[in-house]
Amino acid sequence: MSHPDHAVEAQKTLLGHPRGLFVLFFAEMWERFSYYGMRALLIFYLVQHWMFSDSEASVIYGAYTALVYIAPVVGGYLADRYLGQRKAVLFGAVLLTFGHFLMAFEGDGGQGAAEINIFWLALSFIIVGSGFLKANISVMVGQLYPRTDIRRDPAYTIFYMGINLGAMLGSLIAGYLGQTYGWKYGFGAAGIGMLLGLVVFVAGKPMLMGRGESRVPERLAKPVLGGITFEWVLYALAFLSVGLVWWLIQHQSMVGYLLGGAGLVLVLYVLFTAVFRLGREERNRIIAALYLIVGSILFWALFEQAGASLNLFTDRSVDRHIFGWEVPASMFQSLNSMYIIALAPLFAMFWLWLARRGWEPSAPAKFALGVVLVGAGFLVLVAGAAAAGAGATPVVYIFLIYLIHTMGELCLSPVGLSAMNRLAPAQMASLIMGAWFFASATGNFAAGLISAATGGEGGGVERVMSVYSNVGWLAVGVGAAMLVISPLIRRLMHLDTLRDDDLAGQKELAEAQAAGIDITEERR
Repeated sequence: MSHPDHAVEAQKTLLGHPRGLFVLFFAEMWERFSYYGMRALLIFYLVQHWMFSDSEASVIYGAYTALVYIAPVVGGYLADRYLGQRKAVLFGAVLLTFGHFLMAFEGDGGQGAAEINIFWLALSFIIVGSGFLKANISVMVGQLYPRTDIRRDPAYTIFYMGINLGAMLGSLIAGYLGQTYGWKYGFGAAGIGMLLGLVVFVAGKPMLMGRGESRVPERLAKPVLGGITFEWVLYALAFLSVGLVWWLIQHQSMVGYLLGGAGLVLVLYVLFTAVFRLGREERNRIIAALYLIVGSILFWALFEQAGASLNLFTDRSVDRHIFGWEVPASMFQSLNSMYIIALAPLFAMFWLWLARRGWEPSAPAKFALGVVLVGAGFLVLVAGAAAAGAGATPVVYIFLIYLIHTMGELCLSPVGLSAMNRLAPAQMASLIMGAWFFASATGNFAAGLISAATGGEGGGVERVMSVYSNVGWLAVGVGAAMLVISPLIRRLMHLDTLRDDDLAGQKELAEAQAAGIDITEERR
């Protein structure tokens, strides 16, 4: 039975939408502000303050971002099964606020400083907090609307703009403060942003109309362990998991082993289920989904150089003077979000224009184009650096690589999310989405290894450009091969026999997850 206050609140709208949408919009905007503001500075902080080598810093960065992407699989499960999305988001926001403010305790620097343990702890709180908040706040957007409400898609568009607006402002403001006035100011700004997001979410609870609450409140309230409720036991276990992550983030090789081992088990389980429990068409669809999942790893491994090796290259080897001002390198992290905000509506209209004429590329073809573009972006930068010779690379090539990579992202990320939910049968929808998240995490870890290679023996611009040339041509080649076989993959998808009732149980999940991946993240 609906609560009377919720019915009254449902009648109050802003721009034609429930007011709760704008609570979630601003909460997520400030969370993305803090995450991307901190991310823009992280590789510099590791190299310039804690005095790690480029290679060491890159591997740490890769392990951190990988854990940020895999944690929501656990946080989403706990929210669906026990906590509900609202409590999960609230708990995650508290952990994130704590973690971002801990980042501001910089100490004297150097790996021998005692304060470095506070730094590891800060990263751990951010990872666990992201696990509870990242996917669940997106799910809440869908919960504000009936499934047939025509406002659902526009609502996710509004929410998605909040994600990118926060990411853009975070990179600009925290990046500028951190590289101009000191690390603590940049990280402190990120902490203030996260605190604002927490305040907005708590203050706006009445506008959420009771959405996102636990489906088993009696279970949460049940006393266990000497009178402590089950809900608080979950919080305590999550808090203790910060200690496990604290250890993992300092032993990055273990993150790689865990991703590799768990990923292999996941793929084998999906294949076993598909082969022995599904019919021919559903089995083929799962094979097509796995093909896209594996292909996305290469894309994210290259795309995520943005926060690691590309950030360092921009700082050291690019003429960053614009209208007489030398722009801090971290601020260029905002370009992806700017391009997303500008290009996403254009891409949506372009695909629709092609579809009306029967010219729209298939999903596997768009996916292949995304892989080609991420490689092409590096080749353009390599050409620009070669043309500059011994001088600094012109800044226009940084604008170009981000533009080309963003175009690739718009071809691949939304297509991948949609395909996961179209291809997976209802009983495997969550499993396949988990595999997609896992691929993003694996790609981020691989990104750290590629970035580490740019700082290997010899170093310098030549080394970076050699690695970029190799991975660029690799991606173009792989993408071209994917384009050639895209008709085969399309046939495996059996779209002609895919019925609406097959998708009915997945529609809400698809829409929710589509915004849950920060496409600046995502995936982001």
